[in-house]
Amino acid sequence: MNQSHRLTTVTRPLLLCLCFLLSACAEQSTAEDAPSATTSSQPSAAPAVSVLPPVTPAPLQPAISFAEWRDQFRHEALAQGISTQTFDQAFAGITPDPTVLSADSSQPEFTRPVWEYLESATSASRVRNGQAKLQQEQDDLASIQQQYGVEAAYLVAVWGMESSYGQFMGNQSVIRSLATLAYAGRRQQFARTQLLAALGILQHGDIAAQSMRGSWAGAMGQTQFIPTTYDSHAVDFDGDGRRDIWNSSGDALASAAHYLQASGWQSGQPWGFEVQLSKDFDYAQADPDARHSVGEWQAMGVQSGFHGAQLADQPAALILPAGHRGPAFLVLNNFRAILKYNNSTSYALAVGLLGDRLQGKGEIRATWPMDEKPLSRTQRIELQDALGARGFNPGPADGIIGANTRKAVRAYQQSQGWPADGFPTLYLLKTLQN
Repeated sequence: MNQSHRLTTVTRPLLLCLCFLLSACAEQSTAEDAPSATTSSQPSAAPAVSVLPPVTPAPLQPAISFAEWRDQFRHEALAQGISTQTFDQAFAGITPDPTVLSADSSQPEFTRPVWEYLESATSASRVRNGQAKLQQEQDDLASIQQQYGVEAAYLVAVWGMESSYGQFMGNQSVIRSLATLAYAGRRQQFARTQLLAALGILQHGDIAAQSMRGSWAGAMGQTQFIPTTYDSHAVDFDGDGRRDIWNSSGDALASAAHYLQASGWQSGQPWGFEVQLSKDFDYAQADPDARHSVGEWQAMGVQSGFHGAQLADQPAALILPAGHRGPAFLVLNNFRAILKYNNSTSYALAVGLLGDRLQGKGEIRATWPMDEKPLSRTQRIELQDALGARGFNPGPADGIIGANTRKAVRAYQQSQGWPADGFPTLYLLKTLQN
């Protein structure tokens, strides 16, 4: 096959799909969606009304055709112990999925404010449905809690965040999605590893290829496990001989509990709690990487209420998800366990607060600074450029507010005599640019 024919073979379906997306842009789903690859490093979006990803230019095409890539990968898979029958059945009719490439290459310009994310995650309907699930699954949840030490309310909260209690698990072929990403995605080696693990799941007989459905990124089932996490932590709780996180709520919940247990969940301990800060509090201490005991935080001006005496020796971090003008939380080891499920502070807060709400608590007392809108991706890059130009070294201008950027923001805030909370705002950006 010559090169021009190879490119036509790959780009024709891409162009057809782009035409479809353009015609469908006015439509949007009314379903709550949780399209995360939860146990990967990619954070999930808040469960909300889903829309089609923005149409982006097709990425540069690989040097070889998909058929050639598939044949090379087949040789590797067979060498790793995948049978000829498993591979050929799984790849029958598989072609690259243009919607997966579009989702993989898109970088949203805007994000929702954290209070909108949390409002959606802890909505009245989500709490009501979660409380119903606590009742419906109470026997299984009691057994799972006894075995893995994860409290039922927080386990159900994870379930609610990941798939809206099993309602929305994604409907894309996991094999096709991962094959597309391994062939032409941004993280090809990661996708290749996940694809090999997915083939191993098929070979084990836990699920049939046509039933292995999930998100565009290959996250699967009611718990949205990626294949390697499934391999290491999925369990057959209902005893039918299969680890079925798609159709068995018991298997799905026990698998999530197993993962949280392995991530350091401590039974009987809270994930965290809202606190109040003294007027002279040093906001530079409020960073996910700064950990002190609850008692030490109290000595620094953190008012923790009745939690303080019970948890004085427990290590905790102080987080300000909307900066010094919004609520403050001390977060403990169970919060870190949730972060290993999905490395997003907003996600971990949502799980913790939803778990609290399922038990009739968890209302936030402080108000959110709703006049403060999040910076767009372009504005975050401009902020990093401006900080760098002034010698504050925020790291690469990639639009990601990580530890280096927070440190640079704090240093600039301190130079201006502002509360050094490390939180980027439009006012801060405009001041830097003047």
